[in-house]
Amino acid sequence: MADFIHSTDTELKKRLEFLMTIDKMKSIYRQTLLTDKSRRETDAEHSWHIAVMAMLLAPYAPEGVDTDRCVKMCLVHDLVEIYAGDTFCYDEKAGMDKEERERLAADRLFSSLPKEDGEELKNLWIEFDKQETPDALFSASLDRLQPFMHNMLTDGHTWRKGKVTRAQVEKRAGVIKEGIPAVWDIVCKMIDEGEKKGYIS
Repeated sequence: MADFIHSTDTELKKRLEFLMTIDKMKSIYRQTLLTDKSRRETDAEHSWHIAVMAMLLAPYAPEGVDTDRCVKMCLVHDLVEIYAGDTFCYDEKAGMDKEERERLAADRLFSSLPKEDGEELKNLWIEFDKQETPDALFSASLDRLQPFMHNMLTDGHTWRKGKVTRAQVEKRAGVIKEGIPAVWDIVCKMIDEGEKKGYIS
């Protein structure tokens, strides 16, 4: 990035440069269509959307979940795609080196921040990715629920594109059962409807 920020405050300069770097998220397109079917959504739009979902679905989060932390996790979880790119979740071949690509991207991206900030964001990203804590499970459930609902509103766009089976959809959405149990029954009914309408092969 061009050296356009002039400041003797090194940490402030790094934060401002990072904020300009993550503007690239607005140009990274996912497979998911917007609900009006006009175009694919960007990483930035997706992250904003699930962060708002974390706020509004907070009453349905399992006991012990810190939804304020989850909002942060949702905003951070796809930042590495600035360098690693978006990987279609149903593309097994593309997913083979995903972990390594994203690890290298995380090292590059988060190390550009002041040490404490970089470690905080990287640790949130790692926690989300591992899906082992209640906060991570809730956040990951939102990450699965949002494109799931988009598929239902776009005639199964990404499911049909990837010739996705019911078993694959159930496996991908499975984290929702534990992360947001209150919506699992709704998800199951949508899967039935998606199969009936031919959205799922």
